[in-house]
Amino acid sequence: MPSPTIMRWIYVSPHFDDAVLSCGGLIWEQTQKGIPVEIWTVCAGDAPPGPLSLLAKACHQQWGIDTAVNVVSARCAENQKAATVVGAETVDFSIPDCIYRRSPSGELLYPEDVFVPIQPFEKNLHKDIAAALTSELQPGDRVVSPLAIGTHLDHVLTRLAAEHLDCPIWYYADIPYLINHPEVLVPTTEDLKDTLSPISEKGLEVWQSGIASYSSQILMLFETGEKMQEAIHLYWENQRGIRLWHAA
Repeated sequence: MPSPTIMRWIYVSPHFDDAVLSCGGLIWEQTQKGIPVEIWTVCAGDAPPGPLSLLAKACHQQWGIDTAVNVVSARCAENQKAATVVGAETVDFSIPDCIYRRSPSGELLYPEDVFVPIQPFEKNLHKDIAAALTSELQPGDRVVSPLAIGTHLDHVLTRLAAEHLDCPIWYYADIPYLINHPEVLVPTTEDLKDTLSPISEKGLEVWQSGIASYSSQILMLFETGEKMQEAIHLYWENQRGIRLWHAA
């Protein structure tokens, strides 16, 4: 008889760094137990051609990367490195980051801000993403979605897509948005039940090392590597674990 399929944990990540930022310690603890873990990055697609917005140019400057093509390749490489650190596999999807997305006429959809409502043109995009995710899912997979704390529109889009899947969904708290705005957690999770998974000191170290793999993002997210280490340590020290939420 064929051996039963081991349940995979699928962490759906809006961008190349979100899953490891938010759950790197838990992912490592799981993979150390032989649990298959995959990080599925939604906004991993190439940028469409055309002039960049001032927002995108400012992001490139902070990231120290000159072109959109190089951004995608560099961030993908960082994600592969981080995934190796925490023991996960990766799957990348073809949606561009919102700072690059355009209407059919070529107009940039989000030229000034990413903490805005999803444009009407993209009102059904979450259904397309859900279809792409479904094509990769296997029976028994456990899907973990961002809560979309911080309301970054790509995080909101990712949560909507996950909730459109025909399976139970677990949720993770988006880091560093939760660290910067802890007061948002309670109203965001008031209808959900939480489960705390302990993270060892070694798990903390691996988590921090995984985040450090995203060298282009440290300045924007934490200012310095030292502040990143401190922020993640303080977050871990408060509960010695990582919480996931699910429907009560």
